[in-house]
Amino acid sequence: MKLHELRDNPGAAKKAKRVGRGPGSGKGKMAGRGIKGQKSRSGVAINAYEGGQMPLYQRLPKRGFTKPNRKEYAVVNLGMIQKFIEAGKIDGKAEITEDALVASGLVRRKLDGIRVLAKGDVTTKLTLAVTGASKSAIEAVEKAGGTLTVAQAAAAE
Repeated sequence: MKLHELRDNPGAAKKAKRVGRGPGSGKGKMAGRGIKGQKSRSGVAINAYEGGQMPLYQRLPKRGFTKPNRKEYAVVNLGMIQKFIEAGKIDGKAEITEDALVASGLVRRKLDGIRVLAKGDVTTKLTLAVTGASKSAIEAVEKAGGTLTVAQAAAAE
């Protein structure tokens, strides 16, 4: 086989139908768009319009409620904090604050605060000060001989 003999498999590459290229093409004159009207013009997309029939998004029931002032917390797992301490990115001896977690690169940004979850093991004696924490995370830190303090603003809600 030579380079000039290379061919794609038959049917693998299909030529695009060129519309509006004369009557011989089978899609000449109006290019399959019909006569006049909004849909025959270019630059028109009638999203979700179903020809006057009630659109699907209106037929389906609406449920629930989205709280406009909902708090969004950055989530950190205990296992990741332990990993960062072992890597030397966080000082395990000093108090670990939210700013320290951001500075170490464990959390990108604080959002409405940082919440600690209990996934992973903690072996170091930690002193954590964060906005929120799960009960199991607090137990896990205290079991390792450390303390986890949660800010009062989050506890009041």
